[in-house]
Amino acid sequence: MRTIDFSPLFRSTVGFDRMQRLMDAAMRADEGNLSYPPYNIESCGEDAYRITMAVAGFDQEDLDVTVKENTLTISGKARGDDEGAIFLHRGIAGRSFVRHFHLADHIRIAGAELKNGLLHVDLAREIPEAKRPRKIAIQSAAAQDTAARQAA
Repeated sequence: MRTIDFSPLFRSTVGFDRMQRLMDAAMRADEGNLSYPPYNIESCGEDAYRITMAVAGFDQEDLDVTVKENTLTISGKARGDDEGAIFLHRGIAGRSFVRHFHLADHIRIAGAELKNGLLHVDLAREIPEAKRPRKIAIQSAAAQDTAARQAA
């Protein structure tokens, strides 16, 4: 088992313990489950993203897209409608799957669409006004003393 110590990286950070858990989970991940179904993650703008997943053979009723506590879960339930078929070659996988994506804070699901065997899930980052960067005015000590004397 591989062990990586990230403690030097966390010396100057606060509240990133979730990142450590994600790295640990990535080290334990099963390689076979990471390849099916194939997917892309695209940046569609400064605050827009799209996950495109190849789900050939799945209908809209067979797919489930849910989000709970910063985790997007996409699952597909395989149908057994080809049970009597005799295949000379079977290259199209039709097995059930569950794929989890960990989302950053303030990411919301903007929509999902199934088109031509591709499932598109659109994501948008919406940072609340209270969390956006703001400019803090710097005052000199002399100005603060003058303001305090005038108030008294």
